[in-house]
Formats: sequence, C-alpha cells, structure tokens
Amino acid sequence: MTRFKLIFALFSSLLLASLSYGSPASIEAQFEGLKSKKTNERIDAVQAIATTGDAQATTVLSQMLEGKLYYVKATGQFVYIEKGEGKQYTAYSALTNEVIGDFKKSKLKKIKVNNKIRGEIRTALAGLQLNAKDEDTRLTAVRNLRDALDAELLPTLAAKLDTETSSSVLEAIETTIAAIQLKHGDLATQTSAAAQLESSDDPKVLALLNQTKAQLGQTDASAEQKAFITAIDKSIEAIESRQELYGVAENLFFGLSLGSVLLLAAIGLAITFGVMGVINMAHGEMMMLGAYTTFAIQWLFPNFIDYSLFIAIPAAFLVSGLVGILIERTVIRHLYGRPLETLLATFGISLILQQAIRTLVSPLNQSVENPSWMSGSLEITESFALTYNRLYIIIFSVIIFFALMMLLKKSLFGLQMRAVTQNRAMANSMGIRSSWVDALTFGLGSGVAGIAGVALSQITNVGPNLGQNYIIDSFMVVVFGGVGNLWGTLVAAMGLGVVNKLIEPWAGAVIAKIIVLVFIILFIQRRPRGLFALKGRAVEG
Repeated sequence: MTRFKLIFALFSSLLLASLSYGSPASIEAQFEGLKSKKTNERIDAVQAIATTGDAQATTVLSQMLEGKLYYVKATGQFVYIEKGEGKQYTAYSALTNEVIGDFKKSKLKKIKVNNKIRGEIRTALAGLQLNAKDEDTRLTAVRNLRDALDAELLPTLAAKLDTETSSSVLEAIETTIAAIQLKHGDLATQTSAAAQLESSDDPKVLALLNQTKAQLGQTDASAEQKAFITAIDKSIEAIESRQELYGVAENLFFGLSLGSVLLLAAIGLAITFGVMGVINMAHGEMMMLGAYTTFAIQWLFPNFIDYSLFIAIPAAFLVSGLVGILIERTVIRHLYGRPLETLLATFGISLILQQAIRTLVSPLNQSVENPSWMSGSLEITESFALTYNRLYIIIFSVIIFFALMMLLKKSLFGLQMRAVTQNRAMANSMGIRSSWVDALTFGLGSGVAGIAGVALSQITNVGPNLGQNYIIDSFMVVVFGGVGNLWGTLVAAMGLGVVNKLIEPWAGAVIAKIIVLVFIILFIQRRPRGLFALKGRAVEG
C-alpha cells in the first residue's frame, strides 16, 4: 500500500470518526474482511471498521490488538473472549458486548494479527481516540502515542492541531509531534524539536532526550551537530531543574498529609493529656477502632462505598468516644495523680483491645476501599500530581481542627474544660463537676482519635497494630507544640510532618525520625512547656 493511500485512509478515519456514530450493521458489514488470509485485505477491513465511526469500533480493534477477537465457527458470529473455568472461554458479542455463552476454544476461530496489522490497528485506534468527546480520553491518547513515536502518525496529529479546542490537548499534541520529529526528522528538524521539548514535563520526553544524546557521537561533530547537542543539553537541564522543584513540592505535599494525620491523631491526645494529665497509651487503639468501624460499614453496605465515609465519620466518633468514656469510668478515674500506674494500665488496655480485634475480626490486615471521589489524582503537570485521598485528608483535618476550636471556645462544655485545665481546685469550688468533665473530655479525645482512624483507613491497610505506628509520634507532637494547646498541636504536627518528609529523601525514613526526635529533645531542654505553653495557676504551679 502506498504512503498516499495510507495517509488518505488516516484522514478518512479522522473525518468519519468526528461524525455521528453509525449503526451496528455498518460495522458488522466490515467484519468478513477480517477472516481473509491475505494481510492487505485484513488491513482494509481494519481501516473500514475505523472509518464507520461506530462507538464499538474502538472496543473491536482493541480486542483484536490484544489477540482476543474470534468468531464462532458454527455461526460466524464475531466475539471476543475471556478465560473461564476449566477449558471454557466466555464469549462476548463484538457488536453489543453482551455475553454469548461459554465455548471450548476448538469451537472458535481466532482472527490472526501480525506486526503489520498491529501497526494499522494502533494507527486506527489513535484516530478514533483523538476524536473522542471526552477531553481526558484525547489527552491520554496523545500521550500514549509517545510510546511508539511512529512517524506515520505525524499527518494525523498535524491535522488534529487545526480542530482541537482544548489547550492542554493541543500542548500535548505539539509535544508529541516534536518527540516524533526528534526521533525521525533530519538534523535541522531534530534541533528545532529538541529546543521545543524544553517546556515538556513528561518523563518519557526526558528519557528520549537522554537516549538521543547517548546515541550521538561527540568526536568530530559538525557545527550543526554541536547545535543539536546544545539544544538537547539545554532541554535536559531545564526539565531536570523542574523535576527537582516538583520533587520538593511532592515532599511538601506528603509532609502536609503526614502532618494532617498526626494532627488528627494528636489533637485528641492534646485535650486528654492537657486537661487530665493522663498518659493514655491506648490512644492508638482508639484510632484502630475508628478504622475498623469504617471497614465494618463498608462490609455491611458494599453497594454504598461512595457514601460510606459520611456514615463512618460519626459512627467512628461514637464508637471510639463511648469506649473512651468506658475506660475512663472503669479504670482511669481510680488512678488520677499516679501517672506511672495510669501509663501501665492504659498500656494493658491497648493490648487487650488489640487481642480482641485479632480474635473477633482477624489478625490480618484488612483493606478499606476508597470512594470514587477520593480515587485518582489531581494532575498539576505530567510529572506532578496530588492524590485525592491525601488532599481530602488535609482539608478534613483542618475542618476538624477548627470545629474543635469552636467547640472549646464557644460552648459551655468548652468553658468548663478550660476552667478545669487551668485550675481544677478553683473549678470544683465554682460548682463544676470535674469528674464529669474528665469523662466527657476523655470521650471527646478518644472520639477524635476514632475520626483519625477513618482518615488513616483511606491511605493504609487496617490492622490490629494500626495505632501503634502513630502513638509515639502523637506524643512528640503534643509535647513539642505545648501540652493542651491546640494551636501548638497544629503547628507541631504540620511542622514535624513536613520536616520528616524533607529529610527522608537523603537520610532515609529511620534516620529522619531519629533526627526529628533529637531535635525535639534539644528543643524541650530549652522550652520545657513546648512552643505554646498554657497559662494558669495550676499549670504554673
């Protein structure tokens, strides 16, 4: 087939695919050509299927490319297959995607595909996907063409420049054209393409530039070749410098997400420790209960995953809060003023809760599914994207923080809790039932820990030891920020999270934690009350 005929077929595919979709009969009429033993006739059938503009054309060609397109010998019906049980294969209609039935492979005839036909199919699929209504589909299709860098796709892409309306897709098309020209053009075209690729953030483009540079000889280079090498070096340097900035931005984002988790984990501990002076080693298990509550809700309502978190958040708060009140009323209230015994008692409670989960649920980690609106990522550039689950956790933690601040500043309970924090004896003399405040405070802190467990379930597996991974870090945040001070907890959590993630790339995760711990120890030597110390007679005394 001549190059003119191929280009004409590509333009025809683009023109017809942009029109309204044809009926199933129009694509069905082109199937018979796929049975031919002649490669050219099968290629003609592939091009004819693409030019029908049928919505099913992409599925049929994709299945053919993967070697899954067959027809039933007895009826001639075209199907694509998936492996079933035993020697059976499940067949789906190539026209409607409906299940036809189960067949033995001997009852089916495979549509043969060779390398030449695969190239035609890829070209046809590119034409179809470039004209898809969905912008993301077109953008993905253009970027996928950078894998093959087929020079025969240049007319298709060039024609698309005149009709594409999306600026992001247009930019991607220009980058893909330049990448193809860098690989297949003459020296002048390659030099121009190398300079144009300087603005790209695609790692594939960076790899292509490095590969092209490695293939060039440095000995006895002409002036044109030196200009080409200079253009490549300049583009590589520009892309790598941006990649470093994106790396820092990514570490900052992960640091903020870690800080958000630490904030949710530590904020309840800050309230409990600040008001009651109780070192609660079972605080991590309150987070674990919140995470398992999320898992239980998804298990009970598997068809409502997208709405499960809206049920799980209040449910986790209630479950963890009620367990916290139960612990305070049965154990902790008998141990006030004896911090060592309180620490040992709550450590024992944490072991009991862990073993209860292992016995009643499972010792194995459980996976909690992300809702669809928390899946995927927000793409900033081709090299930098923000995952939705971590982004939502950051926003969620800030909302919880300010909601808790409003509760403590504007409610009667918050007023009483602050009074007990600053001077317990004076609060008792004013008629405040400090024991009641202690129970509700412990329940509030435990409930917030349960909410932290809901957030954690969206970024890690749920297991009996979930809380143990965060309890020490939570105490460090509370001590560093200032015992009982919520603003201090916010600053400390975000600060420690970001510092941890900035140190990790060059020091490693373990060394990073050690450096942070040493810093906190030295800091506490200078400021024993932390960043923001509470004020009050009891505190000062």
